Amino acid sequence: MIKSFINRPVLSTVISILIVILGILGIVSLPISQYPDIAPVTVQVSANYAGANAETVLKAVVIPLEEQINGVENMDYITSSASNSGSANITVYFKQGTNGDIAAVNVQNAVSRANSILPSEVTQSGVTVRKQSSGNLMFLSFFSENKELDDVFLQNYLNINVIPAIKRISGVGDASAFGGKTYSMRVWLNPQKLQAYGLNPTEVTAAISAQSKEAAAGTLGQNSGSSYEYVIKYKGKYTQVSEYENIVLKALDGGRVLRLKDVATVELDALGYTGFSESNGRPAVAMGISQTPGSNAHEIIQNIEKLLEELKPSFPEGITYTINYNANTFLDAAISKVVSTLLEAFLLVFLVVYIFLQDFRSTLIPAIAVPVSIVGTFFFLNLFGYSINMLTLFALVLAIGIVVDDAIVVVEAVHAKMEQTHEKAKPATISAMNEITGAIISITLVMAAVFVPVTFMGGTTGVFYKQFGVTLIVAIVISAINALTLSPVLCSLFLKPHGDKEYEEKSWFGKFFHKFNVAFNAATYKYGQTFTFFLRHKWVTLVLLLLAGGGIYFANKSMKSGFVPNEDQGFVMMDVSMIPGASMERVANIMRELNESLSNIPGVENVTFVTGRGMISGEGSNNGMGFFKLKPFEERSKLPGQDIQSIINNAFRAVANIKDATVIFFQPPSVPGFGIGGGVSFVLLDKSGSDISEVNKNAQQFLGALMQRPEIQFAQTSFNVNYPQYQMDINVERAMQSGITVSTILSTLQNYIGGFYATDFTLYGKQYRVMVQSLPEARKDLNSLNNLFVKTGSGTMAPITEFVTLTRTFGPQSLSRYNLFTSVSISAQNNPAYSTGDALKAVQEVAAQTLNANYSIDYTGLTREEQNAGSQTILIFLLSLVFTYFILSAQYESYLLPLSVLFSLPFGIFGAYLGQWLFGLENNIYFQISLIMLMGLLAKNAILIVEFAVQRRRMGESLSKAAINAAMERLRPILMTSFSFIVGLMPLVFASGVGAEGNRSVATGAAVGQLIGTFFGLIVIPVLFVIFQDLQERISGYRHKSDEIFVTPTDEY
Repeated sequence: MIKSFINRPVLSTVISILIVILGILGIVSLPISQYPDIAPVTVQVSANYAGANAETVLKAVVIPLEEQINGVENMDYITSSASNSGSANITVYFKQGTNGDIAAVNVQNAVSRANSILPSEVTQSGVTVRKQSSGNLMFLSFFSENKELDDVFLQNYLNINVIPAIKRISGVGDASAFGGKTYSMRVWLNPQKLQAYGLNPTEVTAAISAQSKEAAAGTLGQNSGSSYEYVIKYKGKYTQVSEYENIVLKALDGGRVLRLKDVATVELDALGYTGFSESNGRPAVAMGISQTPGSNAHEIIQNIEKLLEELKPSFPEGITYTINYNANTFLDAAISKVVSTLLEAFLLVFLVVYIFLQDFRSTLIPAIAVPVSIVGTFFFLNLFGYSINMLTLFALVLAIGIVVDDAIVVVEAVHAKMEQTHEKAKPATISAMNEITGAIISITLVMAAVFVPVTFMGGTTGVFYKQFGVTLIVAIVISAINALTLSPVLCSLFLKPHGDKEYEEKSWFGKFFHKFNVAFNAATYKYGQTFTFFLRHKWVTLVLLLLAGGGIYFANKSMKSGFVPNEDQGFVMMDVSMIPGASMERVANIMRELNESLSNIPGVENVTFVTGRGMISGEGSNNGMGFFKLKPFEERSKLPGQDIQSIINNAFRAVANIKDATVIFFQPPSVPGFGIGGGVSFVLLDKSGSDISEVNKNAQQFLGALMQRPEIQFAQTSFNVNYPQYQMDINVERAMQSGITVSTILSTLQNYIGGFYATDFTLYGKQYRVMVQSLPEARKDLNSLNNLFVKTGSGTMAPITEFVTLTRTFGPQSLSRYNLFTSVSISAQNNPAYSTGDALKAVQEVAAQTLNANYSIDYTGLTREEQNAGSQTILIFLLSLVFTYFILSAQYESYLLPLSVLFSLPFGIFGAYLGQWLFGLENNIYFQISLIMLMGLLAKNAILIVEFAVQRRRMGESLSKAAINAAMERLRPILMTSFSFIVGLMPLVFASGVGAEGNRSVATGAAVGQLIGTFFGLIVIPVLFVIFQDLQERISGYRHKSDEIFVTPTDEY
């Protein structure tokens, strides 16, 4: 089989060329993103009950909807919240791998079942269901330098001209502006004038909806035999302020009429007044854009940037924008970093091979083999529907060190044959291939087998492992095909025996190599002698094994653990919350103060803030949020104290003196699509349905205890029951005596204070609402109620305070539920000295100490994944070992011999933990993946030695002689492959700048583990071989005559 390839060089080269062409096609069509699609599918249901408080929204809207949605197919968990602004949000999280469209349809069907029992105001404004897209691609701020254009104009300009165009770009999941400044026709009622004319506000809204109508009046002259037809048209709903002002409310005596402008002011203004945004002191509108699952993040962002450039010339004067966060800046930098690492690794590997093989021709063969495997892999990635992301790229960098192995093994074997038998290249290649084909196939199978169990992992961690593992399996398989086709052909064509010149005649290079060889051979001989010691004292090996095992156990316990390392993405978020009930203006003033001090921190480019809602603290007039964009990586990396952690510390220092607001800063999450910030996120559940104040007491106790822990930097919740509120009671008897119904009183209050959605109209091609509400100064405080009147049965006007009493009370700003229980969501950030894993432990311990049986905690977002991941990893490790063991058993036709390979692994794994611990890194997903890879690599070294020892044993050498000679013979290729792997990782171990955390996590453990594992493995493997082969032969009753156990090594190995 192999011989036919060697005899048909063209066929072999064609196979490789085709692989490369397919790979290039793959590269061109693969999407590029930071991580694979791992965020769970989420569907969001939102509704609005204007003017209602949190408790009302919860009872009237959230609970009926939840009852229906709960238990929808493939649901993982469900969260919901209701706030005092009248908004209800329900988010349903689905299991990994659910089809998002089907999930959305299922939720929509559940919602429609609940529609009949929702209040009519809610169904009128609509309950929307939509699929949430995975992570944010970019945050933009548009701001106006022009005094005449305020934020209302700005947001509506965007809504009409910019956002629809962005949404049409393929792959954009959603684009939305923060803030509710959409246009609305505001009708500001004057209660005193209404009282003077004896009108209820409901009569005004009735008049508006009666006169601003669309109508279909028909056609004149149809089927009447006349020669023309005329369509009658009516102007329809009013769109101009003047038209609304002239709406007739009632006829007065003397032929006069009362118009709307006599009792109210009408203007085109904003729909909501709950928040606004500024950037560097100018009115701004911040917006976020997210992508649909499976789309090409890289391409979408380029298209958005192109679109904005095209639109820029047509913006009104003074309007500009800045991009605060753009997934591409990090992505491009990280990917170009990994690509340059690929090249560096390639060159370094090339160098190692050159030093060991010592002639340029031999070095060329691995150098051709590597690109073929790496490039070919892209075709299969495309086939499996993966993307070019951080994981697949890391896998390829690691693959360089592995892939080069197969080629090295071939070249080395052919060289050794040529030196032994002095044959020509072609016959030497054929006989060498006969010896090593078995080894190559078994190496490939083992390397692939290690990663096979990984592909069965479920959940988000599964996606991580899978993309990594499959990429490596493909690269390894292609490289094996290469080693059996292309490499032998190149060997038979390129190689020629080393000439034996005298030492003096050699060039400078030659002299260096000559000395290197003399030293290497002496070292090999020394290495052979050390065995004799280990063979005589077999207990030393066992002691070493026990030490390594203990080391692994200890290191695993004491190492920091995490999920994915936090990277510097050049973007920091901030959350501001003030005392409950603080007005939006107060928050804005604090924010302006903050803006001044934060803009001066070195490394910060600009700061944008939005009031009315917080990232963590939720909606409410007393909350706010901000983003600051840092200067580009290139600038910051040159100056000390400008890494993201220092900037966040400086920011905390800058706000230390601000008294009445809590301000916290955090980085965006390391994996897009899981919650808002890094750290630990969880919910405290109240399972007993107790009172809100009781829940609050327990939550505060829990938080207090949590903040005492050194692992936690801060723990924060948006749950607060101390918002100032008024409890309203209606005196029903008195109302009935005056001939007024309860609903009249309530609708009068809703019209005056809460605001009423009277009708809608179309302007600039979009639909807007007409809102009726009393003038802001007529609803300032409690005394304002004395000026609100309601019409009695006899037609006179009575002040509403006769029927209504208000008492001061306190209540929550928003209520949230998790899996149908009342919940308090808490986000905690770990101190930089500790990892998220430590913070998780702290949370569990505190929960066990402080919470009673009615309360429990559950994790959300990334924390939930981290929880679930831990348990799977150990299982995967064991499976990988089992797979390796059985493949080797099949190959050696023995259940004992493979143990000599498996028992050599603990040294490398211990080395990996040691390296990770020495460099202060954490035990995260990247490290676990590199551990699995290490198992394959170290097993491969062992296979090379055992395979050769078995061959020698069959030829009739004594056990120990077979072991020693096999080890000495394979020393060179083993050192070569191990060093080329370690050297290939060096650029990652010493990475700095963008994405450095991830690079180091992947590489450090693997490199140190490979070093220590190889060093100890070379000593231990032959000893283990002797022990297990001996056992095997005793069991099968097969002994050689004259077996001397102790042998001193001979020269002609």
